[in-house]
Amino acid sequence: MIPGALLVADIGGTHARFALLDERGLPERVRVLAVADYVGPVEAVQAYLHEFGSPPLRAAAIALAAPVHAEVIRMTNADWVFVRADITARLGLAQLLLLNDFAALALSLPHLAAADLRQVGGGTIVPLAPKAVLGPGTGLGVSGVFFDRGHWLALTGEGGHCSLAPGDRREAEILALAWRDFAHVSAERLLSGSGLPLLYRLVGEVDGWSGESPATPEIVARAVSGDDPRCRAVIDTLCAMLGAMAGNLALTLGAQGGVYVGGGIIPRLGDLFDRSAFRTRFEAKGRFASYLVAIPTYVMLCPTPALLGSAHALVDSEGCP
Repeated sequence: MIPGALLVADIGGTHARFALLDERGLPERVRVLAVADYVGPVEAVQAYLHEFGSPPLRAAAIALAAPVHAEVIRMTNADWVFVRADITARLGLAQLLLLNDFAALALSLPHLAAADLRQVGGGTIVPLAPKAVLGPGTGLGVSGVFFDRGHWLALTGEGGHCSLAPGDRREAEILALAWRDFAHVSAERLLSGSGLPLLYRLVGEVDGWSGESPATPEIVARAVSGDDPRCRAVIDTLCAMLGAMAGNLALTLGAQGGVYVGGGIIPRLGDLFDRSAFRTRFEAKGRFASYLVAIPTYVMLCPTPALLGSAHALVDSEGCP
């Protein structure tokens, strides 16, 4: 076997998380770096490794908030543009896996412990049935896993960029205002960290108030504290619309293994999310409401699930026993 360490990474629009795998193939020595502090992934990896004496690497699995099918990778919500082969050469890798970040998140789902999840609403998992995952961070990620011939296989897609659909008259008014500025209003345009300031402005216009939008972390913090009814209204709207989208995803994938909500925003809401309209809107699918009532939904509490999913992808890949 070629000597060297195994590295996993989860790189989003704001943060880059890194870990080395231990002898069991699990992430350890987790560190979080700011994407904006580095010109590209190689420099970020090198900065991470420097803390541990810059060990040589054998292989790496890097989850990215971007399409990963091309040779040239362009981050969706960050300025990084890089070439796949350059990473392999500059880091001296014998093997490189590039994964969509939510595909890596999906691969973690079969391996999460009960303590890593909080169920919202009812429903019971059907063993080995498809599982779906979505969640707002800087952007909005969507994926799922299917069990096939002894292995869990992840979907790699860009479901966060599907068209956002309104669920009632108020949401239709919000969408109509968004269409003034954008020919295509994706789910990510409003249901994400980058979209929350826009959603704040649109909710205010529909609900009859105005004012400069706080930054996304402040919107979330004010909503959770209960000190700002405007921020609470914005977060309530996000949760409701996300619930409707999660129900669509569950129907599309037949996700009787559960729908899991990750990303950087929802786990920070605590019981505010549990008390929101998320689950009600998840189930509100007319003739198929009973189908969705039986599907459980969970908030993911594990702080680095994409690293766990990337680790399993790397260990399962050829050449990394």
